[in-house]
Amino acid sequence: MKITGFNPMIVSNKAEDIIQLFEEMGFSIQHDVSGQTESDYRAVVMKDADQNKVDIAQIETERDSMLLRMNVDDFQEAYEFLIQKGFVNTRGDGTVGTATSKAATMVSPSGFVISLIQHIK
Repeated sequence: MKITGFNPMIVSNKAEDIIQLFEEMGFSIQHDVSGQTESDYRAVVMKDADQNKVDIAQIETERDSMLLRMNVDDFQEAYEFLIQKGFVNTRGDGTVGTATSKAATMVSPSGFVISLIQHIK
């Protein structure tokens, strides 16, 4: 399994406030996936001058939470690896797809969360 990217992700129902906070800390939006799914989902990748990255996603949730975004070159291989380690897909066997990516939210047996993503080239 080849990991092509790994960084923290914040999910919140107040993503705009968090984006503004990170802009005030010197981050700028590098990538915005707004409007690429059927829902009002918005996710941005932000980066600062030292190349530190953070993702921020607008999701209906009771409270903010942190997870890890893991980009891979082979979604199915990574998905099966995580399943074998006891991870559970929050959508059953479902995924979220756009024209440029495939993703699943995977929860570990101890409770930490990985957003597994493959970018389609």
